[in-house]
Amino acid sequence: MAGLKTLSVASTFLVFAVLSIGKTVTATAFNPAPLFKDVASYKTTISAGDRLADIYFPNPKDLKTGNYSFPIVLLLQGALVDKSNYSNYASIVARYGFVVVVPNSDRLVPSRGRALAPQTSDITDVLKYMVAENSNSASPVFAIVNTQKLALLGHSFGGAVGLSAIANLCLESLSFCKGSFNRPKELVAGAFFGANLRDTKDEFIPINNSGIPIALLQGSLDNRALPFRAKRTYDNIQTPPKALITILGVNHFGITNTSNPAGAIPDSKNSTLAQNIAVETIARWSGLFLRASVLKDKGASDYVYRTGDARDPNVAVISDSVKREK
Repeated sequence: MAGLKTLSVASTFLVFAVLSIGKTVTATAFNPAPLFKDVASYKTTISAGDRLADIYFPNPKDLKTGNYSFPIVLLLQGALVDKSNYSNYASIVARYGFVVVVPNSDRLVPSRGRALAPQTSDITDVLKYMVAENSNSASPVFAIVNTQKLALLGHSFGGAVGLSAIANLCLESLSFCKGSFNRPKELVAGAFFGANLRDTKDEFIPINNSGIPIALLQGSLDNRALPFRAKRTYDNIQTPPKALITILGVNHFGITNTSNPAGAIPDSKNSTLAQNIAVETIARWSGLFLRASVLKDKGASDYVYRTGDARDPNVAVISDSVKREK
């Protein structure tokens, strides 16, 4: 098995299969590296709620030729974790062909006061803002955004908010939502790290995802969002496609630039996997899951659901990619 767990992200290579009839067939192996080398970013303010945000997007030399239309990806931050801590992760995901929006959701939270904590209204606000940005000739992302496709990323609290949104729930008791929430039709996928969905009684909430693909990424050493809770949440996702991707040797902050970033409630366990490798691994699996789910990329789908587990020594994957008739 150790021999199988070999990953090459540098180049595409050839593999050969000998068929029973004696013919040799050459096949091109899927390359899981990002599609784009360069990424650009800019700072802005989401007009609704006056949220500061960082936006990352692929930056090929021919960006303004009219040949690109990148789906929107909203990253819902962990509670008390500033948006700047996700810059490495967001940059890598953007290189897979997405416009990644990372806002600071600074608001009043019951029992905590003013704090960084996302909520479901961020989703509709960011979608509306990006529609405007795509039409604004002064915007760096003018005319390169696919405003019909929206996916979610999330960390910890933000991941739980994202799960509730995909389930079309307004969970005021958990401070995820206020008033009401209607899942936008543009929302087509979600990938969440260090996240699970439980109510105030610590009972796991069924996730009626209406067939929207969900990936849970989980650090094996996470001592804040415990691994068994990710598995219970995975089991509660009502319909595939879905995946539970465990990153070995990683704590609750494998997704951020540094472990236990300033302001966050720290994880008492340290990662054994190097931070840069952890971030790259989580971003790669996130990006490929989104390519499989949002863009129907067959190579990415095959990697996520079939071959990637054997190729990556730092993950263990369980998944269900089959959509069943009711």
